Amino acid sequence: MTTTPALPLDGVTVIDLSRALAGPYCTALLADMGARVIKIESGAGDPSRQWPPFDGEDSLYFDSANRNKESLWLDLYTDEGKELFRQLLSRADLLVENYKLGTLEKMGFGPDELAEANPDLVHVSVNAYGLHGPLKHLPGLDQVIQGITGLTSVTGPADSEGYRVGLPIVDIASGMIAAFTAVSLLLGRDRGNLARSGATSLYETALAMSVFQGQKAITTGHAPERQGNSHPSITPYGSYPTATDSMVLAVSTQRHWTDFCTLIDRPDLTADPRFATGQDRTAHREALDAEITQALATRPAETWLAELRQLGIPAGPILDYQQAMDSEQTQALGMIRDTTTPDGRQLRLLRGPVTVSGEPVTVRTAPPRLSADARNILRGLGHSDEDVDRMAADGIIRDDLHELAGAGQR
Repeated sequence: MTTTPALPLDGVTVIDLSRALAGPYCTALLADMGARVIKIESGAGDPSRQWPPFDGEDSLYFDSANRNKESLWLDLYTDEGKELFRQLLSRADLLVENYKLGTLEKMGFGPDELAEANPDLVHVSVNAYGLHGPLKHLPGLDQVIQGITGLTSVTGPADSEGYRVGLPIVDIASGMIAAFTAVSLLLGRDRGNLARSGATSLYETALAMSVFQGQKAITTGHAPERQGNSHPSITPYGSYPTATDSMVLAVSTQRHWTDFCTLIDRPDLTADPRFATGQDRTAHREALDAEITQALATRPAETWLAELRQLGIPAGPILDYQQAMDSEQTQALGMIRDTTTPDGRQLRLLRGPVTVSGEPVTVRTAPPRLSADARNILRGLGHSDEDVDRMAADGIIRDDLHELAGAGQR
């Protein structure tokens, strides 16, 4: 009989106060690795529950980042609600939130209060602009941060205004950094380190992602420019048309350059001093791309891709998301998992992007309806069903799923 090995974060309890994407993406990654994530919501719930795209009344935006979690609606502005929250913290390992700076303190849960509730609790914050500086108290969203940190300036056609990246890449990366911070602090705690809090911000993450582009600005004093679909440092590396569809290829080593020139029947390019080295090829990109485009126009993309891959040169087609989800590679990796929501709806979700002990992490539970787990969570704190009924009647928690479903809230 085959047994499923325990996941690395089995036994870790996370209290998730985050909303929208950066924080929820962080806690989704932690849940993928086995952590129990209790999502605390208030008002109408996580705002992303109201954001398209929708499947009926259910937000697919919310679903995409809230797999494997539990939900509890809790009024944190009442004394009893705060006491319940303290009880949750007292039994947790990690608190994740993405409030504006100072919000948690105003709610009565600053560093001293958190330490009093649980000295071993790790607290990770994701904010907009960081803990210092003139912008630290401002709100910030992904596209705003893309613009202010330079990311927009290097994205898009060379002869046009900058574009936002087609995904909320700063939110996603900030969630990854927050998850890394959380796991680092938990590991340090268990090894005797005294650090209990960590923070990242959209601004810091976006700047850090600039890597060589940002380093160019720091060292040379010159801002990088947009290159369209061409790599800013390596040539040929980018999107190229063929006799049929465009494809992406990356010739990043000298051996690949020689093999590529032989493949496209242009060995003379290797003797051209303009293209002798990688630096030379990038300096003369426009001339080289013209030669390559002419050569690639003689055959279909499918033929080129097969031969490029046989030579070990990275190359691939340009697919839309429907094609990518339907691709043989996606299916072979088991990236899409079937789940069933509490109301019986079938929901296919992307799993997390990690394999543990040779097995991919999976989607154990569908994203929760708003406060769907209130009763079980509070039972775990020692509260009776009568207590839960009274707290629901008093508006401290929500537990009436039929009423919530009728209101169109997930």
